[in-house]
Amino acid sequence: MTDRSRFGATRTIYALSSGTPPAGIGVVRISGSAAGAALIALAGGALPAARRASLRRLRDAAEVPLDDALVLWFPGPNSVTGEDLAELHLHGGRAVVAGVLSALSRIDGLRPAEPGEFTRRAFENGKIDLAEAEGLADLLAAETEAARIAALRIAEGGLSNVVLDWQQRLLMLAARVEALIDFSDEDDVREEDEGRGIREALADVGRAIDALEATPPAERLRDGVRVVFGGPVNAGKSTLFNRLAGRDAALVSPVAGTTRDVIEAPVQIGGVPLLLIDTAGLRSDAAEIVEAMGIDRAAQTIAGADIILWFGDAAHVPDAGRAILVHARADARSDAAPPGSVIVSAHDGEGVDTLRDAVLDRARSLLPPPDGLSLNQRQRGALAAAAAAIRQAINEPDWLLVAEHFRIALAAFDRLTGRAGTEDMLDALFGRFCIGK
Repeated sequence: MTDRSRFGATRTIYALSSGTPPAGIGVVRISGSAAGAALIALAGGALPAARRASLRRLRDAAEVPLDDALVLWFPGPNSVTGEDLAELHLHGGRAVVAGVLSALSRIDGLRPAEPGEFTRRAFENGKIDLAEAEGLADLLAAETEAARIAALRIAEGGLSNVVLDWQQRLLMLAARVEALIDFSDEDDVREEDEGRGIREALADVGRAIDALEATPPAERLRDGVRVVFGGPVNAGKSTLFNRLAGRDAALVSPVAGTTRDVIEAPVQIGGVPLLLIDTAGLRSDAAEIVEAMGIDRAAQTIAGADIILWFGDAAHVPDAGRAILVHARADARSDAAPPGSVIVSAHDGEGVDTLRDAVLDRARSLLPPPDGLSLNQRQRGALAAAAAAIRQAINEPDWLLVAEHFRIALAAFDRLTGRAGTEDMLDALFGRFCIGK
């Protein structure tokens, strides 16, 4: 449920939008129709010049001094939220911030902001679209340089601009289709030539969508490339898992079947986000039911891996296309390594760097390119719906039905940018933000 239904559209919100005190500076934002009055109530005098920092003494309703702060005034609609907006740049001590927030709470028409509400108001007032808002959410959550670059590109409108170009091209083609429908019986309209041109132009848009949809998913930047350690018992999986994770995440012992469950360790190696996953050793003669359950879970985890580090016989690798063969415990075994495998000893470090480099090379190929766009699952779904409608339009002989497929494709683009969407989806997105954003 949104603020518009719970609190009314005219309520003004406020929140600390910088880090938790104590800090060098604490930035408090106020957005809404009463922002100007609230600024005057705290800072006194007239409103400062727009978009210029002014030094003011802040006081509460009882004229008790709160702080000497820089105040800024951004009259709507030329603000980040599209509404009147004020910023108070305070000294970042806990008592100072608490005192200012307390004073704001006693001003009529103001209430504390909810998580993501400033960004939601920017979206609702047309300052950003939904794709840009998703990019901002990912930017706030970014933990690697690659994730930061990809999120910033989306937040700054990289995807939105591409979609806008496709929309404009489809609208122009839709107008040409309408002309065919309305004037196809006139001599100056050559339906065959015009129809061919429309379908060729439409195919160009479809190919561009398919190319973008084929890029690796953005979720890998956030969650990490899933690297699963799989193979028989006592193959050295857990020891090497701990070595690559940089900590003793998994128990290690010479007893077969020590690892019973899936163990995960998120790491960053060379700026690449990885989710290392250790699994139970695979064997057909499990000692008891708990180990059997672990083996079943291991098989499922291996099936969902992006990269499989396979410690067993090459003939039994689940998927050679996703696998890197590992000949582990090289310091304690005499058998020959299978061709193409990486020879490793976690005990003395032999081959560990080689294996790490092989994993990183494979992982980088599974991540969105640094200079490209990365799409999340929702965005992919919208693009897939648009591409399907375009394919149907290309193959449809009836121009009336072609026009309907155009409408479906344009509606899918609107869902991607947020011009058409559901409240539940919007609530879920903006709920990811912190208070003050």
